[in-house]
Amino acid sequence: MAVFLAGAALWLNTGTAQAGPCTADISQFEATIHRSAGEPLAGLTARQSVDAQLGHQPTPESVHTADQRLQSRFSAAMARAKRDDAQGNRSGCSRALNAAKKIYVP
Repeated sequence: MAVFLAGAALWLNTGTAQAGPCTADISQFEATIHRSAGEPLAGLTARQSVDAQLGHQPTPESVHTADQRLQSRFSAAMARAKRDDAQGNRSGCSRALNAAKKIYVP
């Protein structure tokens, strides 16, 4: 979670020289992330695994690996949204931002 908050802080501090088609949406989502930072139920989330549905208990290593994988997916989606926004690609930016929004629960 600390890694996520540090990454979110970096995103909040990065500015763009020129606004793209999704700049306002990205900024609004980043502000939502920032506002929800102290909320205990806010953060990255993913679907329950098949192992969990079968009642298998996670190990600390499997939890750590899943957290890292989820953080990578979120970071990649946000990077893709910003890259597409900078290139003026509205549809690509919207898809990537929606993917990030599905991963983060405010």
